[in-house]
Amino acid sequence: MSSRLPVLGYAGAESAARDDDVAREEPLEIQVGGVAVAVVMRTPGHDQELAVGFLVTERVVASAADVVSARHCTTVSRPEAEENVMRVVLREGVDVPFERLRRSTYASSSCGVCGKATIEAAMATGAPLGGTLRVAASVLYQLPAKLRAGQGTFDVTGGLHAAALFDERGELSIVREDVGRHNAVDKVIGARLMAGAGFDRAVLLVSGRVSFEIVQKAVAAGVALVAGISAPTSLAVEAARALGVTVVGFLRGETMNVYAGEERVSG
Repeated sequence: MSSRLPVLGYAGAESAARDDDVAREEPLEIQVGGVAVAVVMRTPGHDQELAVGFLVTERVVASAADVVSARHCTTVSRPEAEENVMRVVLREGVDVPFERLRRSTYASSSCGVCGKATIEAAMATGAPLGGTLRVAASVLYQLPAKLRAGQGTFDVTGGLHAAALFDERGELSIVREDVGRHNAVDKVIGARLMAGAGFDRAVLLVSGRVSFEIVQKAVAAGVALVAGISAPTSLAVEAARALGVTVVGFLRGETMNVYAGEERVSG
């Protein structure tokens, strides 16, 4: 989704006024039981998928089955907020970790959080991933072009990240775009969850780098192979090795680096 805005374009010393398509970025407040649990800066669209994906990958709920409904709030104080508040209703008995969410919202490196503690916290929420997923290198080489073909808004604006889910044969399941790469991941995971499908044969591809947060979200959903067009971060690789995730970086043309979980990639 984009907005048309006036710009002053330059070519050498010459300039001219024109309109340009710019990727939209707006806040989305996610409420659970009327309580705000997060505000994410996102590209409007597929907000229900984003909310469901976020709640699962941030381990607010154990599964999508805990979500009874997710819809835009129509009783807001300002008209412009009407499409930017998502109200989620959970099934009775689900205990929401409001205090943990409040702490994580304000966490930063200055709070004394180290990489080791972050990985240990992620590991405490579940066992490392296993399974029998194997993907041929020749299949992985095909995925970036398929992802790129689904980036319609990027073609117009040049300002969005993308994420996609494939199966081990390279068949595209879902692709989503967003200003935030983690939002794009939440959207594809949310879409898959809302369709009632699992992740045991899924491959996640992101259009940029693979960060720790993306690996953490993959583990929460049960995605065992994460690939990126760009590089992974050191913490993402450390987490992947500890949590049983395969991480592929610099997936371009017929080249790539496998940083963790190389047993899932066949030559």
